[in-house]
Amino acid sequence: MPNSDPLRLALQWFQAQQQAPLFLPILVSIIISLFLFRWFTGGDKRKLPPSPPKLPIIGNFHQLGTLPHRNLRDLSNKYGPLMILNLGSANTLVVSSPEMAKEVTKTQDIVFANRPPTKGAKKLLYNCTNVGFAPYGEYWREVRKVCVTELLSAKRVQSFDVARKEEICFLIEKIKVLSSKPGTVVDLTELLLNLANNLIPRVAFGKSYEEKDGTNRLGHLTRDVLTLLGAFSIRDLYPALGWIDGLSGLTRKMNKTHREMDAFLDQVIEDHLNNKLGSSSDGHETIIDTLLRVQKDKTLSITLVRDNIKAIVMDLFIAGTDTISIVVEWAMVQLLMNPEMMKRAQEEVRQVVGNKSRVHEDDTHHMHYVKCVVKETLRLHPPVPLLVPRESSEDTNINGFHIPAKTRVFVNSWAIQRDPKSWESAEEFIPERFIDNPVDHKGSNFEYLPFGSGRRGCPGIQFGLVASELLLANLLFWFDWEVPLDGLGKQILDMDEHFGLIVYKKNPTLIIPSLHQI
Repeated sequence: MPNSDPLRLALQWFQAQQQAPLFLPILVSIIISLFLFRWFTGGDKRKLPPSPPKLPIIGNFHQLGTLPHRNLRDLSNKYGPLMILNLGSANTLVVSSPEMAKEVTKTQDIVFANRPPTKGAKKLLYNCTNVGFAPYGEYWREVRKVCVTELLSAKRVQSFDVARKEEICFLIEKIKVLSSKPGTVVDLTELLLNLANNLIPRVAFGKSYEEKDGTNRLGHLTRDVLTLLGAFSIRDLYPALGWIDGLSGLTRKMNKTHREMDAFLDQVIEDHLNNKLGSSSDGHETIIDTLLRVQKDKTLSITLVRDNIKAIVMDLFIAGTDTISIVVEWAMVQLLMNPEMMKRAQEEVRQVVGNKSRVHEDDTHHMHYVKCVVKETLRLHPPVPLLVPRESSEDTNINGFHIPAKTRVFVNSWAIQRDPKSWESAEEFIPERFIDNPVDHKGSNFEYLPFGSGRRGCPGIQFGLVASELLLANLLFWFDWEVPLDGLGKQILDMDEHFGLIVYKKNPTLIIPSLHQI
């Protein structure tokens, strides 16, 4: 990206991230703040990691673009796997190799176990009292233990099988109706998102919240939360200029979304306390009931208040809703672009299921190629390509470079998982690479980190994988799929991305299903 007009480039980037116009006074304020900060601090004279050239006005903002994970990979190819950027009043470290990721997430995991308190997380996640964004310490350790042992253990994930089965059955029946007229194009993106938006509330609250017209208010709220968590905030980078977020409309949007989600969660908790909802439809304790029970546990070293419960529940929506739908959507898109792989996956699913009337969850244990498809999808399309940012709690050194305390750290898992030094034909979709391959998603193989690693790795891996594999297997079992053609006979299918906390496909996936004759 040329540097001939940095102010224009910076403005374009701000607008793309915030989707609201920013005015000249904002840029002038940033300029003054930046110069004052550099004037009084003078910068850190110790040997920092290499950095791309900074502009005196906007630092490295102009080099991020609208898809930072891709642009940061290109910069790291030039400046190295440890790279310092100027993106505000604090240093930002970008990690782009398995070796450096291991240093941050394992060797010095405790040093980098903290989270930067972003404006979005503080406002939308009850002052960062959920698991994903909570600062490292006693509170985080206790709530993470609750999640691992009470909410997302292997036994607990298995107990959600009825909800998974029923919601997937609803989806399959809906597609059957839509596909009854040959050549009908369906919006797979919307169908998958609606399924996830129904499944997560079933698990968390014991019921879904789909309206009669098929819309899902809770689903739209969840997408708003995810969008705002990934939104650009002046306060995060220049705390003294936080008032600019008010001018841009970001503060208003966050306040509105928080009020609506908070009111909804309050009503759900009241309904459970008054036994209006009770247990889930299959008789198992819901997530909200578990947390209300744990709240009374006197052995906990912390006190869980209602806002803490709401924050922990929000983790499920953040980590579960879009992640499940996005992984399956990307898998379907990749298979549609590779017909031989689609054929192999469908043949495996149909052979394993045999003459049974539906796909059972136990069947997926024998679908080895489908599991490889999901793994390869997560390699090329990790839902959170820069992982959730970390923050150093003290000064340290990595590979001979000084890393100051309070440095914000992004691990570019997207770049690491496409590194040709680790992966042959790294940019190609090749599920076969995972056949008899010991590399897994648990965070011990640092060339493959779709869910992170170390203390701050995702505790809900099993929940997401089980749902994704079962959903994909059902789509492959019940239907044959084709891509519609435009007026010139070309297939209408793209791979464009939209960046936020979670990266999802920019344009809807429109495809044609036809019921497979079993």
